[in-house]
Order: sequence, then structure tokens, then C-alpha cells
Amino acid sequence: MEHTVEQFADPAAASERAAGAITESARAAIAARGRFVGAVSGGGGVAAMFAALAGHDIAWDRVTLFQVDERVAPDGDPDRNFTALRLAFGDTPAELRPMSVTRPDLAAAAGDYATVLPERFDLVHLGLGPDGHTASLVPGDPVLDVVDRLVAVTRPYQGRVRLTLTYPALARADQLLWLVTGADKAAALRALLAGDRSIPAARVRSGVSLVVADAAAGGA
Repeated sequence: MEHTVEQFADPAAASERAAGAITESARAAIAARGRFVGAVSGGGGVAAMFAALAGHDIAWDRVTLFQVDERVAPDGDPDRNFTALRLAFGDTPAELRPMSVTRPDLAAAAGDYATVLPERFDLVHLGLGPDGHTASLVPGDPVLDVVDRLVAVTRPYQGRVRLTLTYPALARADQLLWLVTGADKAAALRALLAGDRSIPAARVRSGVSLVVADAAAGGA
């Protein structure tokens, strides 16, 4: 898959550019179809991106945001990706669609979330881990081989079981936006751009992919 790469001096500038890319996609989708439907990840740098995005002029009442993945933790826990999402956008009229990770039956929760996913996402935002994971598609996890479900439950990773969109769900994205910051991501970013399928991130497919990186992640 071909990626367009934009590199910025620091994480703040990269986060602002990523927010700008989402804004551009949202405005175009709303103008064309009356609604923007996206999915966002957690991870490093996302709070700054969310803060920048929330300040942009978007018709928020025409925005729906799904989660790419979520850690199994109580509501409001700082480990939850939705905690940052709600903090940034909870005061807007945007429709936020959290994963129900507090339910006892996580497999059922995953199945129910799959039923409300759109046929297409206008944009999916992804991060990149030093080990090459994206979403909660982690090296060695059986979830990497799931092709018959849109949402799946992972093994524990960094102390948390997670729900994640699978490759078939991510393939519904009309556009991917990667935000990658930090020197610890440099090797993984090189592998992603080289199409090295030994890392989970390189197995994600979409017609359009924009990688926004800071200088440290880009190896500058």
C-alpha cells in the first residue's frame, strides 16, 4: 500500500496537522453526504490531536466517532481510550460510539459493536507502537488472523485485555490517517512504509493513507 508521508519538527506540530487532516475529511464528507463517520484510536499524542481537533470549525452535530480499540477497564479509567475521547468531545454535539468493555461477556460486546459499524468509514485514525502494532492488533495475538468478525477480543497486552477492530473492519476506511511520534517508533515506521508484513500495522489496507510523523519518528 502506498503512503503519503508528512514530517513535522515536533509532536505538537504533527498533532495539529493530524487534526487538520481529520477536519478536511470531515468537512468534505459533510458537504458531500451530510455526515462524517470516523474511527479514532488512543495512544501517545492523541490527547493533543483531540484538543486541536475539538477547536476546529466543524459541524459537530453531523459527526459520528467510533472507537478503533479499547482497553477493558472501568468507565472513566485513565487507561480507557474513551476517557480522552469524551473529555475532548463530550461537550460537542458529536455522536460518540464507545465500545462496551465493562460487560461481563466481552465476545457478545464485540459482536454487538460490530452490528453498529458503518459499511464505510470516511477516515480511520491509527497509531503505531514500537513493536509494530496498530489498533490492538499486536504481534503474536490470534486476533491477527480473524477474518470472519469485524470486532474481536484480544489476549492481555500490557496488562489489559482489549476489544479491537479487525483487519476486515479497518479495510472499510476510505482513508487512513497515521499519527506517529517519538524516536521509539522510528524502526516500526520504516517497516510500515516498506510494507513489511512481519509487523501487524503493515497488513492494514486502504485506498488512501496519510502518515503524519514528527522528526524523531521519521529518523531525522
